[in-house]
Amino acid sequence: MINNHLLDDSNLVFYEVGTADLQNGERLFLEIDGAPIVIFNIAGTYFAIGDICTHDDGPLGDGLLEDHNIVCPRHGGEFDIRTGKAVQMPAVVDTPAYPVKLVEGKIFLGIPKNT
Repeated sequence: MINNHLLDDSNLVFYEVGTADLQNGERLFLEIDGAPIVIFNIAGTYFAIGDICTHDDGPLGDGLLEDHNIVCPRHGGEFDIRTGKAVQMPAVVDTPAYPVKLVEGKIFLGIPKNT
């Protein structure tokens, strides 16, 4: 699995997905090309990961946020929202992480180009 935050910007397409007015701790749920994604605002820094737990394909974005880890509401697997890394069993496979840019008050989400 590729964690997209590690990709060079030249390999990404950035989509405008909303305005940068999320309050601290708020989330924005969206879907791009059939992929569910959740964006978090943590103290003014925005992070985005796949909104699917890799343990059982359940929703992830509604889980409890503990610092920079989100806890899957179904079975308690945890993922680091900065990297998508699975950090707590039963999840062992990372979820995708996506780069987020704020430009002139708008949120842009980076998705890998189809090659």
